[in-house]
Amino acid sequence: MQTTTLRRAAAALGLTAALAGLAVAPALAAEAPSYDFTDCPAIPAGVDATRWKCEVLTATGSMRLGSRDVPELAPMTITHAEGPLPDGTNGQVWGALRGSPTAVPGGLLGHGRLPLSLQPEYGGRSDFYSVGDSMGLFTLRYRAVSPLLPRDCVIGGDGTPIEIRLKRVGTSEWISKNPPVIKFAATDTAFTAPAATGCGPLTRLVNDRLGLPAQAGNTITLSAVYTFKTYDQLPPR
Repeated sequence: MQTTTLRRAAAALGLTAALAGLAVAPALAAEAPSYDFTDCPAIPAGVDATRWKCEVLTATGSMRLGSRDVPELAPMTITHAEGPLPDGTNGQVWGALRGSPTAVPGGLLGHGRLPLSLQPEYGGRSDFYSVGDSMGLFTLRYRAVSPLLPRDCVIGGDGTPIEIRLKRVGTSEWISKNPPVIKFAATDTAFTAPAATGCGPLTRLVNDRLGLPAQAGNTITLSAVYTFKTYDQLPPR
């Protein structure tokens, strides 16, 4: 589990501090989804557990990667923690990214008979520092999954992950106050998509099928719901 200490104010993906003053919907606990906090990471020694939050965000949406439109992304869940460090600065600790594969329309060959899916994975770096509607950075790679492709077939591998810098669209909305659940939409229309690597003799086919590498024209649009618990509310580890 990777730990990143940020020595600047942390406000991530719809954090409560960043949402102060936003329009608040009535508390509708019945609408609030249930969340799994098992991916919450260990927090640094000596910090105040009552001031550290484990944050769980689940998002769905759509994507254009290279020349391919993926209209319905499978749900993706991101977990991380943040809070003040003993010296008074702010820190973050990465938890996990979990997501199911999403089918690429047309499959590997375009006729749909040979499936192709994209499995999201953490790309190794995150910085959820938020300024206004800019919601920080996290990196992804997509594992290309098909019966003919080797396990190492990846888009965003070899130290060149896809860098996603989301910008909030519209106004965040409180869905529930107990538990706290916040809904928002965000998009990135400026990221670059590297070529696939590790696909063996089919590497060129994968890149041609997806239109990779692509320096422009890539988009991701997410609809997300987010919740948190302070570490004193979590079971002992």
